[in-house]
Parts: sequence; structure tokens; C-alpha cells
Amino acid sequence: MTKTGEEGEFHIENSSSMEASSAMGLENLGGLILETILLKLGPRHAAVVACVSSRLRAAASEDNLWRDFCAADFDLSCPEAPQGTPCASFKVAYEQWLTSFLMYPLPLVKRAKQLWGAIRSWMSTNFPEANDTLRRGATEAEIKRVEEKLGVKFPIPTRILYRFCDGQDTVAFDNSQHRMLAPLGIIGGYEFYNHLVNVHLLPLSQIVRESKLMERMMGFSSKNVIVAMSNYLEKWFFLNCSSGQLYVGTKDLLSGGGMVPCVPSTLVMPVCGAADVLPQGGLMLWLEEHCRRLYAGLIQTRMTRKSRSICLYPEAVPQTCIVRKSQTRSSDSEAPPICSTAVTNGVKVHASAVFVPELSVVDGEAEYYYSYSIRMSLLPEECILNGIYYSSCQLSSRHWVIKSKDNVVAQVSGEGVIGLHPHLKPNQKEFVYESCTPLPEASGSVEGSFTFVPGGLAYPEGPAFDVEVAPFLLEVPDYIF
Repeated sequence: MTKTGEEGEFHIENSSSMEASSAMGLENLGGLILETILLKLGPRHAAVVACVSSRLRAAASEDNLWRDFCAADFDLSCPEAPQGTPCASFKVAYEQWLTSFLMYPLPLVKRAKQLWGAIRSWMSTNFPEANDTLRRGATEAEIKRVEEKLGVKFPIPTRILYRFCDGQDTVAFDNSQHRMLAPLGIIGGYEFYNHLVNVHLLPLSQIVRESKLMERMMGFSSKNVIVAMSNYLEKWFFLNCSSGQLYVGTKDLLSGGGMVPCVPSTLVMPVCGAADVLPQGGLMLWLEEHCRRLYAGLIQTRMTRKSRSICLYPEAVPQTCIVRKSQTRSSDSEAPPICSTAVTNGVKVHASAVFVPELSVVDGEAEYYYSYSIRMSLLPEECILNGIYYSSCQLSSRHWVIKSKDNVVAQVSGEGVIGLHPHLKPNQKEFVYESCTPLPEASGSVEGSFTFVPGGLAYPEGPAFDVEVAPFLLEVPDYIF
């Protein structure tokens, strides 16, 4: 072979010749064996084999072969281009996908495609009105223009994510649109008192607007860009384009730049490490964890102010504590679960909490805010007290024990809850209310009881009794939403 260029070029040409020579030995193999070998060789080497002879070209062009390549590298189940348009064959589809994403590690491309496919699938089934807000993917040119405007370079995983979905189309231009679109954030939120949060994933155009506005508000520019935010009260999520970490602003964001990481820092790797180690971006890790929670049922949709939205108060986890009157509680040395359920005399109480970073201060004189959701209902078996069944019962008062770490920092007693005295009956919709509490430390717990009266407060039918609220955890989680 003649050396036609630099040493590296000679190596590539010589390597291709060696592959072609080896491919000559494939000529006499049976079809099934040949297909198996080509599949093991992979798309690049299959393309080389196709140059050897007409028989090998035909074998290496079989669409079943390229169907497997498409599935392995791009998670494709049908021959379509990255834009969603049909292709004539899987081989054509593979070529188009490879051309479109050649600048990126293919395992990351497949991972992003699977992530967005899973999110869209869950949304289409459980929250179709939010699914309708997801935008088409951005082009490389659109991403580069945004980077130039912001003076940053997005981490590779973030660029790939936006190639598949350019955030949500939920920008409202009037109050009517705002009421309709504000609850539709794919991340979701929570509400207590007048504090209402619902987080949306921003499109590139809004990332530019919101990031520029934040620069003016804070008085300086940085490598942090806003990628998600609430359309109600101010809650911002920042992607640091240098480190790849995702942050959420705290109470002192505007006054002191307060932020906390939303993803475990040990998982974030902005650039490739070793040859076989892919970059790990905070935004992709965050969305993957959110998707996992959606599919696990840990977070679900709930009606809020006559609109449906994703609720971040945890619903259930494997270690959920079910406590009945006849059962004994686990030892106090065990950590409380993230959410708990207790049943006392037929009254069921479910409790869970979320960290509220936008009200918290984590530096200096720290103050960590948590919001908790309480749901109560009467089981179909009705209220039973001392062997007597009652068709209803009504809440009279509450008592809370709030701990920071293992220290009791508050005990709160009072009439009703949020000014109400819910009257529970079997097969009725559960009563739900939310509240909040601050802690001086990052972790703690809440437990307590509600006092109920059989029948009703106006006409009690039996003696008052206490209903347990099993302990549930207050903590700054590894992933913050």
C-alpha cells in the first residue's frame, strides 16, 4: 500500500485494508452465520465488509441487520429520521441519525432519547395537557446561537437533551393563558397557605430572556443559566455550564447568590473522564431521577385550585410505615420514612413533606423550610371505638411534635387544622391540607396526633379519641425539585 498522507492516515488506510482482507473469508459462510458475525462486528465494520463483494454488500445491507443496529445505538423501533419523518429503510435511518449526532457520544444520545421517550409516554397517559406543551427538539444551529447570546458553552448532555426537546411551550401572554398554562410544569410543585410553586422546563428562547434578566437583577454575569422555573412564585433552577451541576436558588439568592445543588455532586462530570467514561450532566441526571419517581408512583398528579398538576409531596415508598392500633411502632432509633401512614380506630392519616429551598437559608444562621401534606379519611369499615361502630367522626384539635435531628424544637397544639374541622365519613373524598415548618438544622422529623369525636362536634356520639400521625422525615434530599 502506498503511503498517501501523515502517519495516522496510513494507519487508517492500512487498517481498512486488513478489515477488507479479513472480510474475504466471510464469502463462503451461510446466511445466518454471516448475519450473526456482521451484527457482532457493528455498523462501522459492516460498512467496510460491504465494499468487498456484491454478496457481502447484499448481506451487509439487509434491513434486519440495520434494525438491530438502530435499536442498539439509537433505541429506534421503526425507520424514522431524528425529525420523526419516515425513512425508506433502517439503513437509511441509521445513516441520518449518525449524521445528525456524529459529534456526540452515541450512548448519551440513546440515553437522552430513552429519557424523553419515557417522559412523553408518562405524560401522554397521566398528564396529556402537559405533554402537549413539550416542544420539538432544537437544531444544532439554534443551540449554538443561544450559547453565543449567553456567552456560554452548554455541557454535552444538556446539548443532547435539547436536541430531543426544547423545553415547554408555556409562556403566557395574558391572565387567561397564565391560569391555563401555569399548572402544567412537567417538574411540578406544591402549595401551602398562599405559597404556590409549579416548575416548568424552559425552552432555549426563554433561557436567554430569564438568564439575561437575572444578570441585571444580580448585577453581574456568570456561567449559570436558568433552565427551569416556577410560573407562580419565584423559584429558579440554574445550570452551571462550567461544572455541569444544577442548582436551585435559596431565600438569599438575590441578596447573596444563595444556591444549593440539586444533584449529588459526586455524580456530575462535565467532560469525558477515561476513554469509556461518559460525561454526566446535572440536568440529565435530574430529569432521569424525576422520571424514575413518576414511574415509581412516588409523585403523582393532583387537583390544585381546580387545575391538575404534578404534586411533589411524596405519595408512597417501599418503606412506608403502616401503623395500626394493634401494632407496635418500630424503635425510635430507626429513621422515620419520607412519608408515613397510620390507621387509628378506622381513621387513616397519610403524611409526607418536601424541602422548600426558596424559603430556606443554608449558610450562616441557617433556617431550613419544609412543607408537609396531610391527608385523612375514614375507612369503609367506619370508625370503631371500644367495639362500637360510628358512621362518622369530626376533627377537634391537633398536636405536633417537631424535631431537629433528635431534639424536640417545638410542640404545637391548637383547634382544628388551617381553621377547619373536617368531618369524615366512609367512601368520601379524603381531606387534604398543607402547612410548613422551619428547622435550624438540615434534617428532622414531625409526628403527632389529631383528636377526633365520634359523630360530630355539635352532637358527639361517643368519647373523644386520638388519631396517630406516624413520624415522617424532614430532610434536604439528594435530588431537589
